[in-house]
Amino acid sequence: MQEKIYQVAVGLIPGVGAATTKTLISYCGSAEQIFKTPKGKLKNIPGIGDITIQNIQDTTVLHDAEEIVKRSEKLDTQLLFYTDPDYPNRLKQIPDAPTLLYYKGSAAVNPVKSIAIVGTRKATEYGKSVVRKLLEELASYKPLVVSGLAYGIDIQAHRDALDLGLETIGVMANGTDIIYPSVHKNTAAKMIEQGGLMSEYTFGSIAEPMRFPARNRIIAGMADVTIVVEATQSGGALITADIANSYDREVMAVPGRINDITSEGCNNLIKQNKAHTLTSASDLIELLNWDIEPSQKASKNIILSELEEEELMIYAVLVDTEGIHIDELSWKSQLPMHRISSVLLQMEFKGLVKALSGKKFTLR
Repeated sequence: MQEKIYQVAVGLIPGVGAATTKTLISYCGSAEQIFKTPKGKLKNIPGIGDITIQNIQDTTVLHDAEEIVKRSEKLDTQLLFYTDPDYPNRLKQIPDAPTLLYYKGSAAVNPVKSIAIVGTRKATEYGKSVVRKLLEELASYKPLVVSGLAYGIDIQAHRDALDLGLETIGVMANGTDIIYPSVHKNTAAKMIEQGGLMSEYTFGSIAEPMRFPARNRIIAGMADVTIVVEATQSGGALITADIANSYDREVMAVPGRINDITSEGCNNLIKQNKAHTLTSASDLIELLNWDIEPSQKASKNIILSELEEEELMIYAVLVDTEGIHIDELSWKSQLPMHRISSVLLQMEFKGLVKALSGKKFTLR
C-alpha cells in the first residue's frame, strides 16, 4: 500500500505531468524514491528545477494520496501505475500514456483482441444497426469493446456488447465514481460486472470540456483498431481517429450516403486515406489477421536450436500472439528498438516472420 501512495502522490505534484514523471522514475528508480532522493541529486535530473523540487518535498501530496488510496479500496477501484504489470500494455506503447489509471471492473485490460467503436452523439438508426451487426459478426472472436460511454454510437456499442456477452470498457473524462451522462448509470453498472470503467482522473473529478480530447487518446490507445461508425465534419470521433493514426494504430470508417451529415466525417476519413473502409466484419478480420489461428502461425517447422539468442527472444513472444506492434514486441522481448528492427529483418529473410500493416509482426 505504501508504494501505491507514492505512485498516486507523483501525479499530484504541481507541474509534474506524465513525461516528467517517467523521467523521474527512470532516474530515481521508483515513485517512493522520487520523494526520498536528496535535493542535490534531483537537481541533476534534466528538466527538474527548484520549483519542481520544492513541490516534490511538500508532504501535502502524500497525505492527499493516502486518502485517495483509502477511497479506492472502499470503492473497489484499482489504481494502475504505468510500471505495474497489470497496466494496459497497449497504452504503454503510446508516448503520452497516463501514468496512473483508475479502473473499476472485471474485464482484463490486456485482452488478446481489442477494438474501439466511436461516433456521433446523434446516431441514426443506420449507425446503430451497423454497430449491432458488426458486433454480432465479431462476437465469436470475443474482442474487448472500448468506447466513451457518451450518447449515440458510444452507448450503443457498450449496450450491444453487453447484450452479446462481450466485455466492454468505458473510458471517461471524469472520476470513476461519477457516471456522466447520468442517464447511463444502469448501463455503467452492468459494465462493471461485464467490463469496466476507466479514467485518468481522480475521484470527484467532473467532465470538463478539455478532458474529452485527452480521454480520447486512451480510447485509441487501448485498441488495436479504432472504428468510426458515424461522424460529422468535426467532433470527438474524428479526434480519436487522428490520435489512433498518430499512434500507428489501424483506423476504419463506415461509409454512408454523401448527403447525410452524420456520414461526412467517415466519408472524408476514407477519401483522405486516413481510414480503411469498413462494410462488414470481414474487412476488419482480414485487416487484423484475426482469421489466422496461432497454431497456423507456428506451423512452420522451426528448429529452435538453429535460432540465435535474440531470434529466440522474439520467437518466444510471437508464438503466443496474433500480430504484435514492434514497440510492444521490443518491450516484451527486452530488446532495444535499434536491435529488434535488425533482428526482425533478419528473421524475415529467413522466412520466419511476416510484417503486417501498422508496424506489427507475426510468425509465418
